[in-house]
Order: sequence, then structure tokens, then C-alpha cells
Amino acid sequence: MSASSAFSDEKGGSASEPEYGHDPASGGIFSSDYKRHDDLKEMLDSNKDSLKLEAMKRIVAMIARGKNASDLFPAVVKNVACKNIEVKKLVYVYLVRYAEEQQDLALLSISTFQRGLKDPNQLIRASALRVLSSIRVTIIVPIMMLAIKEAASDMSPYVRKTAAHAIPKLHSLDPEQKDQLIEVIEKLLADKTTLVAGSVVMAFEEVCPDRIDLIHKNYRKLCNLLIDVEEWGQVVIINMLTRYARTQFLNPNINESLLEENSEKAFYASDDEEEEDKKAEPATLAKRKPYVMDPDHRLLLRNTKPLLQSRNAAVVMAVAQLYFHLAPKAEVGIIAKALVRLMRSHSEVQYVVLQNVATMSIKRRGMFEPYLKSFYIRSTDPTQIKVLKLEVLTNLANETNISTILREFQTYIKSMDKDFVAASIQAIGRCATNIGEVRDTCLNGLVQLLSNRDELVVAESVVVIKKLLQMQPEQHSDIIKHMAKLIDNIQVPMARASILWLIGEYCEHVPKIAPDVLRKMAKSFTNEEDIVKLQIINLAAKLYLTNSKQSKLLTQYVLNLAKYDQNYDIRDRARFIRQLIVPTDKSGALSKYAKKLFLALKPAPVLESPFKDRDHFQLGSLSHLLNAKAAGYQELPNWPESAPDPSVRNVEVKDSIPDWSKCSSRKDRKEKKVEKPFYSDSEGESGPTESADSDSGSGSASASGSDESGSGSESEESGEETESDEEEEDEEEEKKKRKKLDKTKAKKQAEESAERCTIHTIHQISTFSCFAQTPVLKQPPKQSKKESKKETQEMSLLDLDDSPASASVTPVNFLSSSLVSDLEGLSLTDTILAPTVSSIKMYELLHRIKGEGLAVEYCFSRQPFSPEPNMVAVQIQFTNNTNSETKNLHIEDPRLQSGMRIREFAEIGLQPTGESVTVVMGIDFCDSTQAANFQLCTHTRKFFVSIQPPVGELMTPAFLTENDFKKEQGKLMGMNEILEKLTLGEKCVNEHVIVERVTATANLSRVPCGSDKECRFAGKTVSSGCLVLVTVTTKEGGGAQLTVNCEKMLIGTMLVKDILQALSQ
Repeated sequence: MSASSAFSDEKGGSASEPEYGHDPASGGIFSSDYKRHDDLKEMLDSNKDSLKLEAMKRIVAMIARGKNASDLFPAVVKNVACKNIEVKKLVYVYLVRYAEEQQDLALLSISTFQRGLKDPNQLIRASALRVLSSIRVTIIVPIMMLAIKEAASDMSPYVRKTAAHAIPKLHSLDPEQKDQLIEVIEKLLADKTTLVAGSVVMAFEEVCPDRIDLIHKNYRKLCNLLIDVEEWGQVVIINMLTRYARTQFLNPNINESLLEENSEKAFYASDDEEEEDKKAEPATLAKRKPYVMDPDHRLLLRNTKPLLQSRNAAVVMAVAQLYFHLAPKAEVGIIAKALVRLMRSHSEVQYVVLQNVATMSIKRRGMFEPYLKSFYIRSTDPTQIKVLKLEVLTNLANETNISTILREFQTYIKSMDKDFVAASIQAIGRCATNIGEVRDTCLNGLVQLLSNRDELVVAESVVVIKKLLQMQPEQHSDIIKHMAKLIDNIQVPMARASILWLIGEYCEHVPKIAPDVLRKMAKSFTNEEDIVKLQIINLAAKLYLTNSKQSKLLTQYVLNLAKYDQNYDIRDRARFIRQLIVPTDKSGALSKYAKKLFLALKPAPVLESPFKDRDHFQLGSLSHLLNAKAAGYQELPNWPESAPDPSVRNVEVKDSIPDWSKCSSRKDRKEKKVEKPFYSDSEGESGPTESADSDSGSGSASASGSDESGSGSESEESGEETESDEEEEDEEEEKKKRKKLDKTKAKKQAEESAERCTIHTIHQISTFSCFAQTPVLKQPPKQSKKESKKETQEMSLLDLDDSPASASVTPVNFLSSSLVSDLEGLSLTDTILAPTVSSIKMYELLHRIKGEGLAVEYCFSRQPFSPEPNMVAVQIQFTNNTNSETKNLHIEDPRLQSGMRIREFAEIGLQPTGESVTVVMGIDFCDSTQAANFQLCTHTRKFFVSIQPPVGELMTPAFLTENDFKKEQGKLMGMNEILEKLTLGEKCVNEHVIVERVTATANLSRVPCGSDKECRFAGKTVSSGCLVLVTVTTKEGGGAQLTVNCEKMLIGTMLVKDILQALSQ
């Protein structure tokens, strides 16, 4: 009878009464076996979502504690179709855990997951696919394959990312599906969204890492997307591109490696080989052709360079290994500063970084020498960090800094950490070996350590001294004598063995002391460690050969003791030596050469770094850390002898693009068709989340802010076919309303244009060559004022109709040089310099169909935002196309990245039917192109919208003289300077076109320049005030060089892309 049943009997209870000892999380503290989890089952069968959620939380808690909850499977499976997303998520967690154990029941829920794959909510679609791919049941492989293929074409990048994650799972479940999975990987590699890039490259690495041909067409895209991919994806892509580059590009240091090989051969060559070397010289010279770096190789190095400033240590480490393995020797040095910065991180990060620095410092010693003090050891460092820092300091030691390093080592020997002290003494020995000038100094210092009270210090010193004495034994007989006296005091076996080896090897230098040492050791032979016994036998043999008179009997005594030793190694050694040194009738021919065998000159030991040959593993990998090939490690390929065909990376420009990256609205597509070259740099086929590669002002780029919210850029594609009928009706209604609005609207716009004129007057006077961007308008005569007002009024209303006229731009006639000279003498009034409406690019924030009649557009007015100068002014125009008034227009729930701020516009209380209202709001983008997401609210509805700035709109003009420009440019060199060669487009025929395109791309001012072939521009970022300097130098034959100097490397990199695109068209 169990204790629990006895308890029940005493209380008079039945067998069905509760028992103690069950899990509290299983639904009540007490429950009997056959009623286990009954309350959880009741809660799961309940109609209330709150009870179901509570039950699922308790079940997941049981699983987390290792309790078995498999008997709840039928009750949980029934809730797969629950509409509550929180319950659904926990059900998915449970199913992933128990689906393999109960395959039959899991298969019952497959149909529910298949329905989930069609759900309108992207989170549910992704969750269904994740669970489906986690069910390890081979029978559903075809269903999983079909689901992955459908998800790879999904509109949501989040679902496509989940599809990429599912590919390796399916491949591990059924490797026969590899060919079909490669097709899906190829499709996803062509995806232009940054959310998918890292995941699909990871799938590529797991499934088909040898299919380099899949990367060719996507290589440049991956390089350009790299800066915006999440950190996990950046590491995966960089490691993959490192191996790719090693197979597709030539070694940038090929000439240096050939020189090193020749010098080594010359050093080791014999006289007989000289003639062959002379014959081989012409062939070597032929190999040494001038190296020209492939542009794609340069693209990879340039796009990874800004990531050295990443906050993620893994990303910095990945870029560092890429530069070490791929960059020219002169450029590798830039990674040193980033790696030294990582050493301020946690000890785990320090350990990995120092392992890689230790390897790098052997071949690239010079790049870490300026940061020598960063490797000094702190008392708080763990032992493994101390040892690695010692390794780096030893590698960096040279004639100039050795005195400083040795002083550091002397301090380290006083540490209480014994392992660290031993490593410090070994480091002193390596310094003495590598640098001959300090060998005597190091030896003297180590001899002084022999009098140390700590036995471990003395023992390690003896071992190191033994290695150093082998280099010049005849000069240091005093040290050998001194060490012989220590044999009684030192108890560490390795140290005793080292002293005995030294006395035996150089017994001729100490003929009086050596026999006495053997006498002492013979007494304690039976109590010594095996390593010491072997050296006693060796000492006896050497003394027998050199001084047999004094040591003959001692030698025989020692050999007799060894003959009956318990260790068979010692017994065998004794028999071998006896036959070798004691001549008998049975002795072979070897006994004649005994002296030569025992007392042969032995080469001095080379104290090498344990990291010397570790660079054949890819830096940053687990194999490099362990110094052994880990499972799944892929070897770093050797450089090709001849460059493969670079044309395989050329991509044909096609009009057709994937469904999910099409323009977000009909208006955007029409703008593309009607656009003039002046605006051609402001549109592009960028994916929803490509912030770095988005062209300046691209409406489609604003979707990166939120996948769930459906931002302003994600306009409906479904209603496009029915729009044309609605537009014709709207046009007729708007024409009737126009006459009423002409007067009031014209007054408002006249006041606004007057304000804009006063702000822009100074800017326009300073640079006449910028007039191409904001053309000079003559003041109209009085009788034509009404006509001009009518035209501007019609433009602001007609652009709502999605007609070509709304997107078309009035062509601007550029000013001739004669006109510029005529204008120089004129007095410029406020009204002359008003910018035209057509010179400002409008973007759609809310389409009128999605906004149920409310259409919202915005533009970057490039005017200072007076309430806060650090904010970008965004002008927003609301147009009410409904049949009723719109009330209480305002902003709510801003969702901003860290550091960003919004200055909301004042609430618009009432907007009559057919009327347009313009307001200005300020956004501090914090010098980034991240989208500002918020809700646009009326009295009845809320709309999720998003504003994402082109990088050029994050700047404000800065007015500099030529001397100031050169002075500031000199301060922003090195990593703050980006140089790019380009070929100017056919329409960039003169200086005015170049100025027009650069100023249209970025809000910069022209800087005076004495050269006809240079155009200079200056600006500063609105948020932080960092200078941005741009120089375009034209060359003969349509070539040019673009130089951007900016303290913020990310801003500079993105600006270079936009200006390159503008000037190349």
C-alpha cells in the first residue's frame, strides 16, 4: 500500500479522491490519474478566448519544465482554427513540440494550416508555414514543398522570409527535394527586399553552397543591399561573399607574394640550383603583370567598409575577416581600429576578437602597432584574455618597442595568477628568440627569476632558459652551473628534466659539476617522475662517453635501476643504451657511433606562435577558434590563377519586375512614363524595404516602416481597373467646384509663394547656376494675374485625377550664359525668385480610394522649419473628394525609430467638400532614411501612413567660399571620403545640366570654383549639422569623377548612389 492510499483510507476517502504529489501546473494542485488535466481540457473546450489563452499558457509552461503534455494533443488541435492570434501562436508552439510523436493527430490539422496559408493576415500566413515546416513527417513533404513555393511568391516580404527559413528544414527532412528547392532559392535570391536577403543566403549556404552560378546575377544587388540588411543577415552574406570573391577575383597581393617566394628560394637555394633560377626569372617576371582590381571586387570592399562601425560585434568581425582575406595589403589597416573598439566589449567577445587579432598580427604586424597600449593587460581580465593579449604583444614586439613590452612583462610576473605568470615567462623567451639584441637582457632577467620564492616561476624560467641557452651555450657556462645548484630545490618534474638535459648536453663546459649531479640523482632515481628518470639515463650515457673514469660505475648503477623499473619505456631505454655505449662481443656496428649519436649538434628550438599557421581557416569561424575543422566548415578557396569572366555578373535590365516590387500606385507608374530627364533620378524600381538603395523620393520605398500597418506607399492594386469610370465622374464634379474655389485658393497660394520667396532670395543670389532648378519667373502684368492664378489652381486640383497631366512636369528652359550675365546687374525682388510649383516633387501619402475620398500628398519644400531648425519641413496637402465635410484632421500614434521626432501640424477642424488645405509639419529624421510612421485621423477613420525621405532631402544648403571648401574637405579625408568614377549620361552635355541634376538629387548649394571642369556643392545635414561636400570633376570622353566628403559615412554612401544614378542617365 502506498503512502498516498494509506492517507486516503485514514481519512475515509475513496480511491477517486485527490492525491498529493502531482504537478501544480497541470490544472489544480490535486488531481487523480484518470482525471489529469480535466480542467485544462474544459478550459480549451470553452467558448471564451481568455480561458483558452490561460490554458495554453499553463500547457506551454509544463512543456518548458519538461513535463509530458502529450495527452492534451486532441484538445489542443481543436483550437488550431481559433480566431484569437495569441491562442493560435501558443497552439503552434505546442504542435511543433508534439507533432512528431503523434503524427496521425498532427496530420488532422494540416488542412487548417493550408487554410492559414491563404489568410489575409501576413502574420498568420507566416506562422502557418513555420509550423508546417516544423512538423517532421515525411508524408507531408509535397504539401510543404507546395506551401514554400506559394510563400516564395507572396506579397509580404515577411512571409517570403519565412519561406526562406523553411527551405533548410525541408532539405534536412527530404534531401531528394534539393533540385526543386534550388529553384525556389534562385527565385528568392532575385528578391529586392532587405528583409529576405539574409534568410535566402542562409538557405543557399545550407542547401547548395557550391552553386556559385546562382550568385553571379545577384552579386551586385547583394553588395548594395548589404548595409540595410538585419545584422544576422549581414554576417551570413559577408561570409558567403568572402568565399565567392576568392573564386571570382584575382589576388590583389599577387605581386608581393611572388616577390616573397623568390626571396625565399634565393635564400635556401644551393649553387646547383642557381642556373635553374636564372632560367625561371623571365617566367616570374611575366607573371608579375600590373594588377588592376575588378570593379566588382572594389564594390564589395567599398560597401562593407561602413559596417566596421556597426554596433554588432559579429558584423564587425565578419567585415574584418573579409578585408583580411580579400583586400590589398595597403587597405587592410582600416580594420584595426574597429577590432580594437570591440575589445571594450564583454569578455566572450574579447576572447574571439583576440584569437583573430593574434592570427592577423603575425602577417600584418604593422596595422596593430599604433594600438599597442590597447593590448596591455588589466588586473580584472580573465586568464584566457590575459594569455591572448600576451600572444598579441609578443607578435607585435620589434626593436623599437621591445623595451616597453619587456617592462610590462616584468610587472606581469608579479601577478598572483600562476598560469598567466608562466605564459609571461614564455613570452619573454619568445621575444629573446625573435629579437637578438635583447637576448642577453632577457636571459639575465630569467636567471634572476631563478631565485624567486614561487616554485612555478622558477620551473618555467628553467624551461625557457634551457631553450635560450641552446643558441649560445659556450657563452653561458656560468648560468648552467647556477642552474645545477638549483636541482635540490626545484621539485617540478619538467624543470628538473630541463636542468639535467642542459648539464648532459653541455657536460664538457661543466666537467666537475656534471658527475656530482649524476651522483645525487642516482640516489633519488626510484622516487623521480618518469620524465626525470629518462633524462637521468641520458645524462649517465653522455657522461660515460665523455668522462668514463668518474662516471662508469654510476652509469652501470643507474642502468641496473632502470632495468627493473615499472615503466616499460624506461626499461627499453636502459637496455638500448646499455647495448649502445657498453661495447661487448654482441654489440653491433652502431656502438662505434655512440658518441656521435648522443652528442650530435642539435638545432636550437624555434619558439613559434601557436597561431602561426592558423590563417588557413577562415577568420571568425568556429574552426579557426578551435584550430580544427568543425562540422559543416567550408574551406576558403584558393585564388584563381587567371581571372574568370566578369560578364557573368552583368544583369540585363528588364521592364518586368516581381509582383511584390511593382510601383505602389498608378500615379507612380504614370510618373515614370511622363517624366523628363530632369526628374529621372527621383524614381526607381526599389523594393519595399530598400532604404539605402531607394532612389531619392521613391514613394515605394516608404513601406519599410511597417509590414502590418500598410503604410501610405502600399496603395491598393486591386481597384485599378474600376478607377477610370470613377475618375471621369470626379472630373465633371471638380470642374463645377473650381470656379467657387478660384478666389480663395489663389489668395492663399499667393501668400505662401511670397513667404517662400523671402527665404530663398539669398540662396538664389549666391548661385546663378542653380537657376536651372528654380527658374526665374518674370513678374506677370496686372491683366494676366487672374490667368496665372487659374493655372496654379487647376494644377492643384487636377493632379488628384490620376491623369497624365498631374504627373507631367512643365519643361524648364535652362539659362544661357548671356542671360546669366545680364541678370547679374539686376536687383532681385521677392516676387522674381519664387520657385515654381513644378520644381517641387509631390509624393502620394494616401490615395483617395484607400482614404475613402480623402487624398493626401506631400513634398519636401526645402525650406527651413521655423519652429525647430533641426527638423525637415514636410508640406502636406489634403483634398476632400467626398460628398461630406471632413472634420478633425490630425496625427496620432507616431511610430518612430530611436531618436526621431515629429512636430505635428495643428488640427484641421473642418474641410469642406472639394476643398484642398495645405499644412506644414516638421520631422527630425535623425540623419537617417528610416520611415516616419503615424496614423492620419479624421472624425470617423484612421489611416496608417508613412513618410520616408530620400537622402538628399536630409540636407540644407551651406554657403562656403572656395578656400573654406578646400579647408573643410582637407579635414574629411580617409574613411570620410568616397571616390567614384562614372560615365556621364548623354544629356549631361554641359555644366548647367550637371548642376541641375545634383541639386535636384540633394538640397545643396553651389560653391564658386575657378576651374571649368569642376562643380562643387556644399550642404549640411539638417539634424546634426554635419558638413556634406560634393565635387564632380569632368574628364574628356564623357567620363567624370564624383567625390563626396561627409563625416557620416552612411549618408555619404547613399548620396553617392543617388548622384551616380542622376548623372548616369
